[in-house]
Amino acid sequence: MWHGIPIAHEGTRRTSRVLLATSRGQMAYKETFWMACDSTEQLRAEYGPFHTRPEAEMEARKLGFGYLLRYEHLIGDDDDIQEVRCIFIELPATVAPTVRIVRKLHTRCASCGESAVHDEPWQAEVWADIHEFEHTRHRVRLFEQTRTEGLKEIGDWRDTCA
Repeated sequence: MWHGIPIAHEGTRRTSRVLLATSRGQMAYKETFWMACDSTEQLRAEYGPFHTRPEAEMEARKLGFGYLLRYEHLIGDDDDIQEVRCIFIELPATVAPTVRIVRKLHTRCASCGESAVHDEPWQAEVWADIHEFEHTRHRVRLFEQTRTEGLKEIGDWRDTCA
């Protein structure tokens, strides 16, 4: 008997339910739902559930995930989950270029630790100028963060902006 947390409730069902006969001659329902996931590893990020594959694919593209995960639950007469099947589907490589690269700029004072997050380079430069003007001998460092490359310091950013 399965003792986990139910993912879908009868009233707000987000799965497709199909009646089928099992190998033991009993009747069972097969529920199928879709998840977007970032890898096939055991420790992975999953997002969903989704009723259809196109919904899951669209969300996977938005999140930059390369896989879909199809869960199939075989449910017996007394609404107990008898069997769970997990099927990974790798999305085509064309998904990667369509992902929007989100870039955030982080400024942090090397002296006092004060920091801020910016969307535009000019915002980071203005914040750094104000901070260094208000606090003599403080030095502000600039970092760029993207989903693909993580956090990277931009070393000579003052020379480039000048």
